[in-house]
Amino acid sequence: MARWLRWLCIVLLASTAARADDRFAPPAQINLASDQWLEYTNADGTGLGWDLLRKVFEPAGVSVRFRIVPYSRSVGLVQRGEADAWVGSYKDEAQALYPRWNYDTDHIYALGLIGHPRPSVATIGSQRLTWVRGYDFQKYLPNVQHFNEVQRRSGILAMLQHDRADYYIDSLNEINFILKAAADPGIYHTTPLVDLPMYLGFADNPRGRALLRLYDQRMDELVANGQLREIFQRWKQPYPFDSGKPSSTPLINIP
Repeated sequence: MARWLRWLCIVLLASTAARADDRFAPPAQINLASDQWLEYTNADGTGLGWDLLRKVFEPAGVSVRFRIVPYSRSVGLVQRGEADAWVGSYKDEAQALYPRWNYDTDHIYALGLIGHPRPSVATIGSQRLTWVRGYDFQKYLPNVQHFNEVQRRSGILAMLQHDRADYYIDSLNEINFILKAAADPGIYHTTPLVDLPMYLGFADNPRGRALLRLYDQRMDELVANGQLREIFQRWKQPYPFDSGKPSSTPLINIP
């Protein structure tokens, strides 16, 4: 009987805690951690990503604050409870809470020299690949055998030119910025590989759960009324919500 009573008490306490957590009101501020992506999450607060996230949270009374840190560090800050969410996560890539709604789609490309054949999703895994540390593209491309992670993008073109990698993998926007610094952009080609829905990865605590619920509620409203479309048009980027539904799985680009 005593064992049964202890079990009942545990169940009741867990149920009470869950109800209390459900009633946890969103805080007045969300603290985001993000890598710096040019024209997306600029350090000065400008960019498509910041405009989107302010549109989601600030009309609901939650101000957006952010820290610019390397991507892998942004994940760690959230997992340690030092930030509420990180920007640019792929679904379930790390231990965190994930909402139903993505806020954008990442168009992942391969950058290589024109002397190398254009890769496909079927052939890319056998090549020598490189990408920025923490992006873990081996999880989203099949049969990856050889890859190297770099700390920054500044040396990518030299790596390709000196045959230290066959292809660099990144979002199309980042690759385009890299090519702007090339002395001869014509010696490179870009090839689409996969489109990955992008999410906020929320902290697994009451504050994170409250912010996640608010985020999904606001995305339901904003996609239904089309208010996000103007932001994508202003930044000349494709609108990812024409279906009116969240994107849930990677879309492989097949030539």
